[in-house]
Order: sequence, then C-alpha cells, then structure tokens
Amino acid sequence: MATIRKTITLSDSQDAWIKAQIARGAFTNDSEYIRDLVRRDQEGQNSLAELRQAIAEGLESGVSDQSLDDIWTTAEKRSRSADA
Repeated sequence: MATIRKTITLSDSQDAWIKAQIARGAFTNDSEYIRDLVRRDQEGQNSLAELRQAIAEGLESGVSDQSLDDIWTTAEKRSRSADA
C-alpha cells in the first residue's frame, strides 16, 4: 500500500493527548494514532451509511400488517439464529 506524507497542525493540548496515548503504550507514534482515528471514522461512516439504508428500506416498505407480537417473535428468532 502506498503512503502519502501529510502535514497537520494540532493544538498543544491535542499534541499532549497524542503523546499521552503513545506513552501509555497504545500506539508507537503519532502517525499510528492518527491512522487509527481515520480507520475508526471510516468504520463509523460505513456503519452509519448501512443504518441509513436500512431506515430508508423500512420507510419504503410501508406499514406492516403484522401484529407487534408477530414482529417481536420474528426478531427473536432472527437474533437466536444469528447467535448460533
């Protein structure tokens, strides 16, 4: 994977925070910490996009003719099969 060098500006408190994370052994250097932040943001944005898609699909599907009990039963079955 190719890498690109970037220059960023941080406040003193942001720099101190990153240095503290490195000092506690969570990361080996500033770049590793920032790459981790970007990865987590990417994952969060992907999860958010999936959630928005699911909401849109739910809204487009209209009102269900199932009872609340039927919906709960179906959801519980899905949950149990996902755990298996």
